[in-house]
Amino acid sequence: MDHSTHTRLSPAELTESNLVGATIYGADDSKVGTISHLHREGASPQAVVDVGGFLGIGSKPVLVSLGELNMMRDENGNIHGLTSWTKDQLKSLPEHRH
Repeated sequence: MDHSTHTRLSPAELTESNLVGATIYGADDSKVGTISHLHREGASPQAVVDVGGFLGIGSKPVLVSLGELNMMRDENGNIHGLTSWTKDQLKSLPEHRH
């Protein structure tokens, strides 16, 4: 997917209603996870990314700084994110428990 034509989201658009369900792609443009919810406490908002599994079953929720995700909108209005993390790197993070 060519992300060069996609529009980066503004800070005001980084809301739970916009980001939940967004697909996250790794550096090699493969799907590495999906945002399940946000944590807004503290100075740095964080996203819980479900990694692996199938349709949310068997996935591992991990906590990632929202600043490490380049969130954007494609030409069809769909929101997704890019990260330099690989799926294996995300899977190696501690499991996030609510």
